[in-house]
Amino acid sequence: MKLDNLIILPVLLPLAGAILTFMLKGRLSRQKLVALVVLGLNLAWSLLLLAQVRSGEILAFSAGDWPVPFGIVFACDIFSALMLTVSAIVSLAVLLYAFHSIDIERGKFNFYAFFLLLVMGVNGAFLTGDIFNLYVFFEIMLISSYVLMSLGGEKAQLRETFKYMVINMLASALFLIGVALLYAVTGTLNMADLAVKIRTAADHGLLTVIAMIFMVVFGTKAAIFPLYFWLPQSYPATPPAVNAVLGGLLTKVGVYCLFRAFTLLFTFDPGYTHTILRFIAGATMAAGIIGAVGQFGMRSLLSYHIVSQIGYMIMGLGIFTPLGIAAGIYHLVHNMIVKTALFLTAGVTHDLTGTTDLHKLGGLLKVYPLLGWTFFFAGISLAGAPPMSGFFSKFALILAGLDAKHYLLVTVAVLISLLTLYSMMKIFRYAFWGQASREYPKVKYGPALCSAVALVAISLAMGLGADWMLELVMAAGEQMMDPDLYIRAVLLEV
Repeated sequence: MKLDNLIILPVLLPLAGAILTFMLKGRLSRQKLVALVVLGLNLAWSLLLLAQVRSGEILAFSAGDWPVPFGIVFACDIFSALMLTVSAIVSLAVLLYAFHSIDIERGKFNFYAFFLLLVMGVNGAFLTGDIFNLYVFFEIMLISSYVLMSLGGEKAQLRETFKYMVINMLASALFLIGVALLYAVTGTLNMADLAVKIRTAADHGLLTVIAMIFMVVFGTKAAIFPLYFWLPQSYPATPPAVNAVLGGLLTKVGVYCLFRAFTLLFTFDPGYTHTILRFIAGATMAAGIIGAVGQFGMRSLLSYHIVSQIGYMIMGLGIFTPLGIAAGIYHLVHNMIVKTALFLTAGVTHDLTGTTDLHKLGGLLKVYPLLGWTFFFAGISLAGAPPMSGFFSKFALILAGLDAKHYLLVTVAVLISLLTLYSMMKIFRYAFWGQASREYPKVKYGPALCSAVALVAISLAMGLGADWMLELVMAAGEQMMDPDLYIRAVLLEV
């Protein structure tokens, strides 16, 4: 069987696992085993796909062997495979932490089944070649996240879940409006076919309006300025394991969609659309860091940093050169790894001390040294200090900005990095440095922290192996800047 026919396995595996887990209701140990096996296979298959496409090949598959553009199409290029692989690493890391942190009651209410459905929705969004099916996979992902956020029924959870649902339902309704308008203008929903039809469309004015609609839709889900307001309070209200997967993974799906839409579909007037994206990038960096520096809740501060770091990714897209796109992808991958590690360390801190309020912590480094140093290295990676991955992703972004003569945006990016370092050291100083503010329980906490340690090690490896990473993301950037490669793979080879 051709490998093309198996690119849908990252969708089918978690779906089958979720169904089996629902059938194992009440058998928590078996649910955990199913989830572990499924996500392990998901990671292995994602790595195989990445190895297959890294040379530049684009895999495409049409379900039921329907002729394109009428069938349901899946496509996998370097960007898709890289995102699949990183999301597989993140979801497996969070699952292993969840084994230690999710209580029995939440586990019995199908935590693991909905976790697998969320992974299915994420993988489907990365692989789909049809914009309506992108909407479908988004809804699967979001419905699963609604359940995961509300499990436990605590007052703060339910309040923030309701706000999160309302915002995302409005964005989803706008998504459908955008899809309907696209179909009315082009007569197709296949993304490769859309790219061709948009090029030859007469009314670019209406298409620019549609582009703005999708910028708002994907921007809301990615939490860009000024659409980020729902995120900083919603994520910290959830259980730590859910917080980690939402913070490390979900907003990045919105970023992926922005990259895909504004390199494949809406490229007819980059002087307008990508100028807006550059402004949004700078404003998103600034808004996120301003919120972060004033916070004294560890998880709230890290949530504002989600927003700030999204700005760097959008910066690469807004620059709209092969190096800019590559640097944006590098930062996207780096941030998924490091941000998840930071939320996992915050989760372990909460598990050990019962709080993440910086005013109530202090001296944790002496009692829990592995926790303290794991946070330290994840924090300096987020800030962009060598030799961690964050240094090289930001350095590539700065080079791309200088090459394109976007000096103001580069200046903003450098200043925000300094403030990011300040806020990371603020957490380290208040929570981990100095004398213990109270007596902490001396317990074995290493197993719960293994996932965060592994993710920090990956960040270090991405920094020490920057040549390899830059080669990979440059190949992805060059491929995305030549959309004809994607179009030919989907329209001619399926």
